[in-house]
Amino acid sequence: MRLPERNGGGYRAGRLLVPALGSLLVEGAATWARSNRVGGNLVVRCRQGHLFTTIWIPAASIKSLRLGWWRAQYCPVGRHWSLVTPVREAELSKRERRFASQHQDIRIP
Repeated sequence: MRLPERNGGGYRAGRLLVPALGSLLVEGAATWARSNRVGGNLVVRCRQGHLFTTIWIPAASIKSLRLGWWRAQYCPVGRHWSLVTPVREAELSKRERRFASQHQDIRIP
C-alpha cells in the first residue's frame, strides 16, 4: 500500500526549520565553549586585543556580521572594524573585567 504524497508546505517548512535550529544550537554551543555563557552581555576581544562588552544573541545580529562564533563588529576601544570573539570572564583579571564593562558598544542587539 502506498502512502499518499504530500505536496503541501509542511515538508518544505520542516526542511528549512531543521537547518535553522541546527545553526542556532551550534552557535549557542560555540559561544558557551568560548565564554561559559550562551548569550546576553558578553565580554569580547577584537583581533587587536581590545576588550569590550557587547550584546551577543545566538542566531541574531543587527550591528555585526556573523561568521560562526566570530563576528565582524565595530570595536569602540580602538575605533575600528574587527573580528571579535567571546572571552571567558573568569580568565580575565579584575582590571580587564572593569575595563571591558566601561567600554560597551552601541546598545542595539
